[in-house]
Amino acid sequence: MSEVARQVPAQRAVEYRGGGFAPSPHRWVGFMVFSVVVILAEWGTRAGWISPLTLPKPSDVLVTFQDLYTTGLLFQHLGPSLSRLFVGALIGVSVGVTLGVLIGLFSYVRSGMVPVVAAIFPIPKIALLPLFVIWFGIGEGSKYALIAFGTFTPTVVATYGAVDNVDRTLIRMGQSFGLSWLSIVRKIILPGAMPGILSGLRISLAIAIILLVAAEMLGAEYGIGAYILEAGSLYDLERLFAGVVILSLLGVIISAAIGLVESRLLSWRA
Repeated sequence: MSEVARQVPAQRAVEYRGGGFAPSPHRWVGFMVFSVVVILAEWGTRAGWISPLTLPKPSDVLVTFQDLYTTGLLFQHLGPSLSRLFVGALIGVSVGVTLGVLIGLFSYVRSGMVPVVAAIFPIPKIALLPLFVIWFGIGEGSKYALIAFGTFTPTVVATYGAVDNVDRTLIRMGQSFGLSWLSIVRKIILPGAMPGILSGLRISLAIAIILLVAAEMLGAEYGIGAYILEAGSLYDLERLFAGVVILSLLGVIISAAIGLVESRLLSWRA
């Protein structure tokens, strides 16, 4: 071997360090944490460390949930709740995203609407339920209005904040290349604001579930909120926690659905 060959160091693979803090999915970790909590609750109630007057056994809640499914009461209560949630949230999110984009793009709209949104945003939406009942009646209209109004304000704030946070350098670059105003909005501003809009959507839909329960506790014969109210009035903890589990699962499903939308619309961030 020549002297030059002996002096050349051996080549080795260089570790890739440009991951950009991208989160790695570990779904089994969440499942394990949830399983541990359920096992501890079951063990504590069976061993007598936890009073059955404060927390029912998870196995009894599961039996109650199975009874709801076999008797058909699950769908009898879940159907109206999903309908109210879908209609109310669709109205609130659609109007909120539209107004938020307009506030972010037009100065006159911003000057006129930001003070209005800032004034109504801190109002507890549940406190307005009696007013909506007076305006829209005790039927479905007041429930739709409460959910729509509750999702509207956080969606507006998240949307125009996301539009404001779009990198202005990209907008100036588009203007330098001669892109039209509509092309800049469609190709630069909306894609750049989409992460913030979807993050706000998670919060808005969580608020929608809370307001759904509150609305159904007033003047609703069927619905998850009416079911929980009836179980609480009878101090039936198994049924009450079964209703809470349904709401929790509903929130998980909605969060997973938004995650799928994010993976499709925000694939450019990978």
